[in-house]
Amino acid sequence: MKNIREKENRTASPRGMKRRSFVKALGGGIVLFFAPWSAIDLSALAPPQRRSLTKDYNAFLHIAEDGTVSCFTGKIEMGQGIITSLAQMMADELNVPLEKVKMVMGDTELCPYDAGTWGSLTTRAFGPAMRAAAAEARAILVQMASEKLGVGTDQLEVVEGVVSEIGNPASNVSYAELARGKKLERYLEIKPSAEDHTQFTWVGKPLKHSDAFEKVTGRAKYTGDLKLSGMLHARILRPPSHGAKLVSADLSAAEATEGVRVVRDGDFIAVLSENRDMADIAIVRIKAEYTFDELNVSDSTVFDYINRGEYRANTVREAGDLTTASQQCTKLFEHEYHDPYLAHAPIETHTALARFEEGKLTVWASTQSPFGLQDTLVRELGMSLETVRVITPFVGGGFGGKSPSQQGVEAARLARITGRPVMVAWTRDEEFLYDSFHPVSVVKVRSGIDSEGRIMMWDYNVYLAGTRGAEVIYDVPNARVTSHGEDRSKYRVHPFATGAWRAPNNNTNTFARETQIDIMAAAAGIDPFEFRLRNLKDERMTGVLRAVAARFGYSPGKLPSGRGIGMACGTDAGTWVAFMAEVSVDRSTGTVKVKRLACAQDMGLCVNPQGALLQMEGCMTMALGYTLTEEVKYEGGNIRDRNFDSYSIPKFSWLPDLECVIMDRPDQPPQGGGEPAIIGIGAAVGNAVFDATGARLFRVPFTPERVMEAIKKPKV
Repeated sequence: MKNIREKENRTASPRGMKRRSFVKALGGGIVLFFAPWSAIDLSALAPPQRRSLTKDYNAFLHIAEDGTVSCFTGKIEMGQGIITSLAQMMADELNVPLEKVKMVMGDTELCPYDAGTWGSLTTRAFGPAMRAAAAEARAILVQMASEKLGVGTDQLEVVEGVVSEIGNPASNVSYAELARGKKLERYLEIKPSAEDHTQFTWVGKPLKHSDAFEKVTGRAKYTGDLKLSGMLHARILRPPSHGAKLVSADLSAAEATEGVRVVRDGDFIAVLSENRDMADIAIVRIKAEYTFDELNVSDSTVFDYINRGEYRANTVREAGDLTTASQQCTKLFEHEYHDPYLAHAPIETHTALARFEEGKLTVWASTQSPFGLQDTLVRELGMSLETVRVITPFVGGGFGGKSPSQQGVEAARLARITGRPVMVAWTRDEEFLYDSFHPVSVVKVRSGIDSEGRIMMWDYNVYLAGTRGAEVIYDVPNARVTSHGEDRSKYRVHPFATGAWRAPNNNTNTFARETQIDIMAAAAGIDPFEFRLRNLKDERMTGVLRAVAARFGYSPGKLPSGRGIGMACGTDAGTWVAFMAEVSVDRSTGTVKVKRLACAQDMGLCVNPQGALLQMEGCMTMALGYTLTEEVKYEGGNIRDRNFDSYSIPKFSWLPDLECVIMDRPDQPPQGGGEPAIIGIGAAVGNAVFDATGARLFRVPFTPERVMEAIKKPKV
């Protein structure tokens, strides 16, 4: 516990808030500042940021005079449960009761800089750094207790926020007592170690989400629930297509609407009213004319369109000699897989509330990246960081789509123009039209096996989807993986914005890889479970594969067995995952019914098994959408799906039995749990359809029409 220095720092914090102001805002207690992120290279985990990671990634703690521990994080809560699991980690490292930990999340003025909440990075990247920060805080508090009690630090222990002398519990002092009347800043030059998993009290316990009661009773506040005095509701004039450009707009009828104000800033036109219904009435009264510059592509022609294009090729892995290996294979396989555009379709649409007050802008927004939105607002409005604050309440689903946060900029622009608080809440129509989409893609795979069923050659080419999930997880001596990206100077494919969609593109790559594996297993006459084990060396992958088979009650059978059982495996966010599915297929209609799904997940240390289970079940449910029904219909830049009447997400009425296994790995670093269980459902269900019917599917979703077409085709 040596090398502790007390230091007063009057400079600005990395967030732009003066430290004195920060302390004043929190009130009495101990403020502990430290920068655990400085020792971690995050460049491989998150996109490059404009701000310095070493200065802007800081963990801040505040211990109040009543013993409450406030933990500040730039991460946001959108249903994934980190409001609970982060508190579990904090409680263990500080040795305080869990109910004493309060999470303060997604506030750019109070919280340390964070790139955003995505990539299942919170637990595996932020979590260890936060634990290191809490361990340092505990060491400082023990040092302070040592000074107060006159006892060496090596003779002290901490239990539930009370520091006491070992063997003499009457000699004690609580964190609350240490905090009373003090405003100190301390840091350690020599960092203590975080707790070993054998010392955990809270981590590893299955706990319900701490915000569950608020959410199920309707007390939880989302952005759209907020109200400010004098607030206006805004509707913005949207072009009918991504290829449309405004030529003229007759605003007279909208301006004549009672209680409505119309504003225009170039092509940015909005109607505002204290009554949302009046804004809805006024917006449709604007008579606008457009010109159109549309790509000649649609959902029915896009895959041929992709195959005609020119792309930037990037070979990300190459081993062995593919030409020689091809000649040595006893069987070769070459297939093409298609994946459509997908909408995020969160239940809560993009929403933001903005207010200008005394030269400062505050924006409450449903965003996955409050600091990213802050940067955008600073750039777009010409303001300084110190004058822009973004606060993220609960977010009603994001799945990667609530990162750009266009609605926050729209609300801010209108608040500045009108001088009043402005709420922008996208309609469902706007959500489907202006949100980004999971990109359409083509995957071409050429592979080969020897007479023993060993994979000897693997040539994998993915177009427009990237390589997340495209790793060669099997033991293949001759392999190449090439990513082909859009080069708009040569060939434009996407008529609208694309972006991350839960486990971005891993479902695409896992569908292609695991279908190709099944095809080879069937051709080799080997049970698909045995075929995978024969070609795997990764013990953690074989571990989850065996675990899911045991839970499923799997018995071997050559393809197609007629049972309707399929499987898949893969990795995402540092987590190993395996799947099994059982389906029935109506051969007269092509309708696929998924009867059972099982998933085994090795995510290292599992902080909250109950929270992880909910994420697994949520992933599996969401995956059934892209597997069976979800597909954006469009013509050029015109999105034809504008609501759930035509874009069908999973319904409770057709959910199968879900079975989950979380491997017990407390001695391993924690990994991502919010996305891995989504990646293999498409492949497992598609392989199960083949096992049931002998019909092979190469395009998702598996609509009845596509299944019937596959049944009628010659069998692969």
